[in-house]
Amino acid sequence: MSAGEVFAGLSEACMVASGGCVWAGWRRIRQGRVHAHRRLMVTAAVLGGAFFVLYATHTVLFGDSSFGGPLRWRAPYLAFLQVHSILATLAGVMGVFTLRLALRRRFRAHRRLAPWTATGWLIAAVSGLTVFVLLYVVFRPGPAHGILQTILGHPGL
Repeated sequence: MSAGEVFAGLSEACMVASGGCVWAGWRRIRQGRVHAHRRLMVTAAVLGGAFFVLYATHTVLFGDSSFGGPLRWRAPYLAFLQVHSILATLAGVMGVFTLRLALRRRFRAHRRLAPWTATGWLIAAVSGLTVFVLLYVVFRPGPAHGILQTILGHPGL
């Protein structure tokens, strides 16, 4: 297993754990367990942040892996990846706003936005796991060159 695959696996583990915390936190607030909800959602945010840092580091050092599966799967995979990327970006931005509303104790606005944010976050986590499985489990990843590799002109870095 390459260092890039280890980074990808760690970042995906953070995102899956974050999604699990969002799901559990949503359930806790529906049960009226505010403190458990708060702890789970803060943990989800920290894990989401760790995912982002690991993903960005992976992209800089190793690049984004290209799809290594059969050509007939390439177009559907790329379409799925684009939908996932857009949804994940929206969910991340909404997550920041939703957490900020809670931290500022603006609970009425938080309660209106949070179900949409949680739904988007969960879909992004599941679709991201699907992308990971297609790239690293079902098929071998195609070649990738990181930004740092390109800048320094060392494809083997």
